[in-house]
Amino acid sequence: MTGASVTEQSLPTDSIRRHVAATLLPGFVGTTLPGWLENRLRDGLGGVCVFGPNITSAAQLRELTDAIYAANPDAIIAIDEEGGDVTRLYYEAGSPYPGNAVLGRLGDTAYTEAVARRVGWELRRAGCNLDFAPDVDINSNADNPVIGVRSFGSSPEIVAEQSAAWTRGLQSAGVAVCAKHFPGHGDTAQDSHLVLPVVDLSLDELRERELRPFRAVIEAGARTIMTSHILLPQVDPERPATFSPTIIGGVLRDELGFEGVVVSDALDMKGASGERGIPEAAVLALSAGCDLLCIGTENTDEQLDLIEASIVAAIESGRLPAARVLEAAERVLALAGELHAEQDSIPVPDDDVAGSLDAADIAVAIDTFEVSAHAAEWVRADRGPYSVVRIDTVANIAVGVAPWGPFAEAAADPEAEHSRAFEVNPTVVFTEDDDPDLVLAAKSPVLIIGKDNHRHAFARAAIDRLRDERDSVLVVDMGWPSDDRSYADLATFGASRLIGRALLAYLDSAEPGSDRQGSAS
Repeated sequence: MTGASVTEQSLPTDSIRRHVAATLLPGFVGTTLPGWLENRLRDGLGGVCVFGPNITSAAQLRELTDAIYAANPDAIIAIDEEGGDVTRLYYEAGSPYPGNAVLGRLGDTAYTEAVARRVGWELRRAGCNLDFAPDVDINSNADNPVIGVRSFGSSPEIVAEQSAAWTRGLQSAGVAVCAKHFPGHGDTAQDSHLVLPVVDLSLDELRERELRPFRAVIEAGARTIMTSHILLPQVDPERPATFSPTIIGGVLRDELGFEGVVVSDALDMKGASGERGIPEAAVLALSAGCDLLCIGTENTDEQLDLIEASIVAAIESGRLPAARVLEAAERVLALAGELHAEQDSIPVPDDDVAGSLDAADIAVAIDTFEVSAHAAEWVRADRGPYSVVRIDTVANIAVGVAPWGPFAEAAADPEAEHSRAFEVNPTVVFTEDDDPDLVLAAKSPVLIIGKDNHRHAFARAAIDRLRDERDSVLVVDMGWPSDDRSYADLATFGASRLIGRALLAYLDSAEPGSDRQGSAS
């Protein structure tokens, strides 16, 4: 990059500040562009990250992104739209897409590419040009609280193949991917939103497993890659990946040959700023080789002042070379220019129906279900009305509170026959704070629906109790089930609205004598 030869003395303070601003990607509160953020965009702020609470409708989101581009035509507008459990476009209703784990189980790269392209067209219509997706982590730990069904699977080969297909599909629509979370967040039972996870793997072990999907997306042309706030003591014993020149410069740049934009995961996460604060985290991330800093979800003008001041002070003191900041800013601006040029040359199709639940997608999803012999028998039995126990756990921060599963589908389309049939069954909503006796309100037969059931002691206890005291129980896990499937008679490997609709369709269609059984195990 041309910035490599720039010295601190060759850049005036106002130029330094403008380059610093170009590396920052904050979030904000509200559904319209705040005045302070508009002013910063006019002064060269790199862009904005849009989250679920910032969106109320497609039209409102387009007005918001138009306002951002009016303030800064070179802005990056990023969004977390993974096309499954993690959704921002459908934060109010649940996603009409299957999600990575379902795509990985299907194993059809052409279908994965088509799904990603549909997501890309929707983002184009919304005005977003950078998608924090795909998640290319290998979910090698069934107790992982933050990845799970966001992963294409536990096999390096499948995850690599599917990640490359998703990358090709999304970027063919003129939207940049941001493959995450480098160098791999799958082998942990901790959530970096809340703590600093440790992944105790050697570089050779990473090369054999975690790095393979990243190689695949780089070869597929991924424009950006997101770092993770995890500590890999055998690679860099002192610094999390986001702050590690060894991992970013040595592994990602030098070994894997990545030349695009390196994006930090959100710096408001405990794994990044818990002990040092966001301003210092920003300095360390830039120094390590990050180019675009995702700041967080509800940032303020005062907070951005502190971050910029800390970076400028680090430059002036010699802790952070000005050339490194210029290099980062140039990469971000070059990406924005390339995306604008591509979007001018790639027209958005007029006939694409956004948000529809296609019958073919539903059938595909059903075919990826893992259905035990007990589940197949339960569904086909002449059982009459059943009680529903909905197990609600605290969602991880990445997923948030978007509606999920059949409950999302029943709420979104309450007049549909499958929704009416589901809603007339008495439903018990059970959480960790409820009296354990509450589950006994469910009468046989009982359909239990949860996510990652095995990871929650109160959920396991409720399931065990119902199995002991009710004569007909079916347990559905819409998350990533345990390896032994103890609490998953039927596993859907996703809880998007589409998968919820597929579950309802499976329950409706598998009448006595039906051959529809999903993937019986």
